[in-house]
Amino acid sequence: MYCNQCEQTAKGIACTNAGVCGKSGELANIEDVLIYALCGLSLYADAARKQGIVDAELDRFAMKAVFSTLTNVNFDPDRFAALISKTVELREALKAKLGTADIAHPAASFVPADTVNGLAEQGAALKFIESLDADENIRSLKQTLLYGLKGIAAYADHAAILGQEDPAVAGFMYEAMSALLAEGLTIEQCVPVAMKAGQINLRAMELLDAGNTGSYGHPVPTSVPLGHRKNKCILITGHDLHDLDLLLEQTAGKGIDVYTHGEMLPCHGYPELKKHPHFYGHFGTAWQNQHKEFPEFPGPVLFTTNCIQKPREDYKERIFTTGLVGWPGVTHLASKDFSPVIEKALAMDGWQDDADKGSVMVGFARNAVLNVQVSDRLIRAVQSRKIRHFFLVGGCDGAKPGRDYYTRFVELVPKDCVVLTLACGKFRFFDKQLGDIDGIPRLLDVGQCNDAYSAIQIAVALSKAFGCGVNELPLSMIISWYEQKAAAILLTLLSLGIKNIRLGPTLPAFISPAVLSFLVATFGISPIAATPEEDLKAILG
Repeated sequence: MYCNQCEQTAKGIACTNAGVCGKSGELANIEDVLIYALCGLSLYADAARKQGIVDAELDRFAMKAVFSTLTNVNFDPDRFAALISKTVELREALKAKLGTADIAHPAASFVPADTVNGLAEQGAALKFIESLDADENIRSLKQTLLYGLKGIAAYADHAAILGQEDPAVAGFMYEAMSALLAEGLTIEQCVPVAMKAGQINLRAMELLDAGNTGSYGHPVPTSVPLGHRKNKCILITGHDLHDLDLLLEQTAGKGIDVYTHGEMLPCHGYPELKKHPHFYGHFGTAWQNQHKEFPEFPGPVLFTTNCIQKPREDYKERIFTTGLVGWPGVTHLASKDFSPVIEKALAMDGWQDDADKGSVMVGFARNAVLNVQVSDRLIRAVQSRKIRHFFLVGGCDGAKPGRDYYTRFVELVPKDCVVLTLACGKFRFFDKQLGDIDGIPRLLDVGQCNDAYSAIQIAVALSKAFGCGVNELPLSMIISWYEQKAAAILLTLLSLGIKNIRLGPTLPAFISPAVLSFLVATFGISPIAATPEEDLKAILG
């Protein structure tokens, strides 16, 4: 295997024997086979688009298949084997529909092995990442594009579940995956494709925002208990609002409380979800802490979308997955009938007491921040210099040392500054009591990583209010990253021309020195400093 798509990649270079995420070398090779097969399918799908042939079912499948290869989503080799088989089946059907001559590239006629072991061997021989290009800079840009595509696929799949789709997103996916196979590309040809990926991701996030708010209302500021109450209980983790909605409907009146974990925390702010009286509170922190947190939860855990780790044996039998998430030996609920989860909750003791552990506020998405009353207060506070600066501190969390930087950064932010946050990076400081400025909380939780669109819209609205560009705002972005949705968001920010982003805790291993130099020169992107004091001094003077 050769995998360097996440921030925790071994030795800052690549995982070559087994993934730090828990992925085996064999599984990594099978994932490479799937991506290669999808590139072959994309050659025909791109050709079909040029003939006006658009297949919505194919588009949905392609998004799900690409999303499945994102870090911490699916670890089940049998399910990948089925995806590979389906990819080739769809490719051949499309080829027949086009009625054109075969495309010359080997990926267009790739024949997968018929066993899991055979697929792993094919992946080992394929050496997909190394084969992208002999030039390390072109390879670096192609990897950046590929990992951005995985993030786009995640957001597009989330949006499609809620009925929001745009054929242009899948069209770009096919175009870009075909480009991964192209030879002889130059940096000048690759950079615009990466920038277009950023724009397409903005569209995918816009669709997801429309799906979430259209289905469940705009988030409103909401206090969420961090403790528990005596009752049966279920914990839901991941990102999927639709799965949460289904779980709440299916548990209604059954004497079971539903708690969120990880990135599901912001769901408490959605009016159509919070109306359920048994949707109670939040348990735990970010995804990487599940091994120490889940043993303490006295009920079953339902995984949606991604962020799964190898379950420990002392709680594995009460783990359930749905959607694209998978782990061998864990019960998967493909039908969205959560009866097994409910039965497990009723059979377990649940919480045996009430515990008050404080609360946190969520629900400061774009509609809440940009309503007339709040936005006017924000503008007046900036004009009167009561608010000196805004910091967007957020992104993915992870287990790698050095992430305490973000905790210390927020603790050190001066009292005349406001911190906006989103994604699971917030769990480094989400329960800090920072107070307020003229009634405006100094810590504003914008939502999930999926809600980066909200943060962008807030920044754009503020720039219009002050008559300046986003880069001229008193706003600094201190971003933590872990997986490929972060790569897609970064491409979006760069495509919007946003500069001087500080990224950490380390820079992506797939970025070559020359590409990094380009990013520094063009966008002023930089790694976080050794200490938050250094960055705060550089930003605030």
